[in-house]
Amino acid sequence: MQSLYRPVDIGSLRIAGNLFLAPVAGYSDRAFRSVCRLGGADFAYTEMVSAEALVRGSDKTEAIMKRAPNESSYAVQIFGGDAAVVAQAARLVYERVKPELIDINAGCPVPKIIKSGAGSFLTRYPEKLYEIVRAAVEAVPIPVTVKIRSGWDAEHLTWHEASCAACEAGAAALTVHGRTRAQGYEGKADKSVIASCVRLLEGKIPVFASGDIFSPEDARAAFEQTGCAAVMFARGAMGHPFIFRQTRDFLQTGSYEPVPLQERLKAAFSELELLCADKGEDVACREMRKRFCAYIKGFEGSAQYRKQVVSAQTADDYREIFQALIVKTE
Repeated sequence: MQSLYRPVDIGSLRIAGNLFLAPVAGYSDRAFRSVCRLGGADFAYTEMVSAEALVRGSDKTEAIMKRAPNESSYAVQIFGGDAAVVAQAARLVYERVKPELIDINAGCPVPKIIKSGAGSFLTRYPEKLYEIVRAAVEAVPIPVTVKIRSGWDAEHLTWHEASCAACEAGAAALTVHGRTRAQGYEGKADKSVIASCVRLLEGKIPVFASGDIFSPEDARAAFEQTGCAAVMFARGAMGHPFIFRQTRDFLQTGSYEPVPLQERLKAAFSELELLCADKGEDVACREMRKRFCAYIKGFEGSAQYRKQVVSAQTADDYREIFQALIVKTE
């Protein structure tokens, strides 16, 4: 029986394994992607980049799409509602950072994104999705992939039409989040939609599963229930970049080791240092508050330290909290 952990071919790109870090707005920056790669992620996507902002020359947008030092391959995700602008943005991405692939966001449920004709709007209107994807495919010499949702709402499950549109436009792979736009991140992701999409596109392009993958067991269930080629971890990797290593072990051997607090804290501080290097200490320390809380979630006495994190202003403040936690657990 073939292992569920295996290589993935996305157009001309071969990735050694099938455990991916999803594009998460406000989270999938270079620092987080870097620690996830160290934690065993086979591939990672940037947080979404505005095609319009990129074309306008936004410095912030340029920073989002930079490759992490330990990323031998990665993807830049872009969003936009105008095919010509998306094509221009795709060319700029390729020229400036040379990623291995570009992903089109057709799943974001945020109203501001939808109003611009991007995100889940494109899942709702497959003909528009086709135009956007086709324009990007024709603009760059690397694979273009697409991420969609199951539909707009329960009455408009347009995954079938959107999947066909993406494939016909030349997408090299498709990621399906098993929730509708209306659900946001509430309720349960519907894996049956992903399974149906896998069957629909069998022999054409690979399909990746997204949504409600918080553990190695969840990942195995997603593979078994949908037949997907890869899984994407999003919230499941926050504060837990080791989930990729654990999942690989679980798929290959049937078991995995828990991660001790000391290793979690070491990864957290590495992420903080990387954030400081990229964004400066003030911004990094503010952003690290939510991230650090995720790292220590579930450990005895973590509530006390979460309160301390709220007032942490410098890297030294975090270091003191880390050291106190380590002493407490020894």
